[in-house]
Parts: sequence; structure tokens; C-alpha cells
Amino acid sequence: MTQSIIMPQFNDREADLLEKLSFIIPLPTPMQNRVKEESLVEVFERKKLLLSPGETARRVYFIRSGFLRAYFIDDSGNECTTWFTGKGDLMTSVYSFFSQQPANEYIEVLQDCKLQSLTWLELNAYYADFREGNLLGRIVTQRYFILSEERAILLRTRSPEHRYDLLLRNHPEIEQQTTQQNIASYLGISRETLSRIRRKKNRMCHQTQNH
Repeated sequence: MTQSIIMPQFNDREADLLEKLSFIIPLPTPMQNRVKEESLVEVFERKKLLLSPGETARRVYFIRSGFLRAYFIDDSGNECTTWFTGKGDLMTSVYSFFSQQPANEYIEVLQDCKLQSLTWLELNAYYADFREGNLLGRIVTQRYFILSEERAILLRTRSPEHRYDLLLRNHPEIEQQTTQQNIASYLGISRETLSRIRRKKNRMCHQTQNH
């Protein structure tokens, strides 16, 4: 499963990888210098596929700007969105990256983006060479498991309305960042159900404003 690791946001400027990592724990200068030297900064245009099924995820991406999604295609040929990730998040195919085995999903650029990435070998070298790197890896991995469980519980136990509200809370500009079809597939509902939820929400907002 592809997974984003949500990092804290500071302001509207371009996100910075070292700033975000140092927010979690202070990093020694040698490690900071290594990250600066080894991380690759690239710009990708909308609709670019960073990963496709059968390819192995070689890099973990930090989103300096832009918006991405992960999805797979089910047996009926439908695209099923599993994650949305934006500025300040990490994105990779977790199974493929950590096992270095072929992925079963796509990672797509939804908005033009600038990404900063590290390879599997570079990341593991930080774990081996720096105590802080090892601790940082454990903290981020724990966060990954928490997010995975939260999403699994959300899809099993919460109503579509609740799932939609939570998505808007996590990604306030999601309506402008991707299509209604992608949003519906992420929520595990039909596009028609999403339209009904949006109409109901808009009516409630108008009633509240009128009162």
C-alpha cells in the first residue's frame, strides 16, 4: 500500500525537508550535510506517473510543493484512489520501497510539483551512520502504522459523510486539486453518492448563513 507520512506545516512557503525532519528531532550537522548533498530535487508536471505496477519504488519523495495521489486498478478496470498527499508530506509505495519488490499501484502527479527524494540505500545508510537517523526512522514508521490503521478503521466504521468531512479537514483545497471521481474512489463511494453528500453539505451551509 502506498502511504503518505503527514508532517507538520509551518506556513505557505515551499516546504523544506530538513526543517520538517528537524521539527521531529534535532539532526546533527553531518547528517544535515549528507541529506543536502544526496537528496535529489526534481520538478514534475501534472499527470506524470512516478511509479507504475511492476516497477520497484527506488525513492521516497518529500513534497516541497504540489499534490499527488496513489491508486490501483481493480478487477473491473476502475481506478481506486488510496492516498492523497500534499506539501510537506512523504510519499512512496511502502511495500515496494522497503522490500525492494515490484509495486502493485500507481503514484500520479495531480498538480505540478517539486519533489525532494532519497534512495533506499541512502536512507538505510542514515540509519546505520547516525543514532538520530535510526530514531527518526522509527518515529516516522510508527506514524505510518498509525495512519494505516486509522484509514482502515475509517473505511470500515465511519459514514461516507464523516469520511468526506475528514478528507476536507486534512486537505481543505481537495475540490480544486483533483476530480470528483478521484475523491469518490478514495472515500469508497460512488460519484452519485458524493454529489448527494456535497449538495446536503451546501444546503446546511446556506441555512446556517441565513440564520
